[in-house]
Amino acid sequence: MKITRSKIKEIIPHREPFLLLNEVTEYEPGKWGKGYFIPDKDDFYFKGHFPGNPVLPGVLMIESAAQLGAFVVLNLPEFRGKTAYFAGIERVRFKRIVRPGEKLEISVELEKIKSGIGKGIIEGFVDGETCFKGELLFAIR
Repeated sequence: MKITRSKIKEIIPHREPFLLLNEVTEYEPGKWGKGYFIPDKDDFYFKGHFPGNPVLPGVLMIESAAQLGAFVVLNLPEFRGKTAYFAGIERVRFKRIVRPGEKLEISVELEKIKSGIGKGIIEGFVDGETCFKGELLFAIR
């Protein structure tokens, strides 16, 4: 199963230049998902982060995982058409930088959702090497 950007945009409200998810490769609504983001060398943030040494900002790695999590949760019928917002980020650690053109593979596992508030475990990898891991909290409105 491959969910392309056009289908992703039917579920989550993010749009270019802030849609940081190229494809969802597999998922179970409300449970878990896998996908990836490939940052392009011409993306606006690389011009200043850092000149001559382009590095994907860590906050954008986390945002990409949050967008995958939003796709997973907003596929539940009761949350269709709503927006998932950050409510917190916990225990995040960055282990490896991501360069333009590298495929950042992302996974999210939602641990709980209650009354529109939830928690998920997120991880990112490039070539099987861990880039980040942590937890995110979200609210659906």
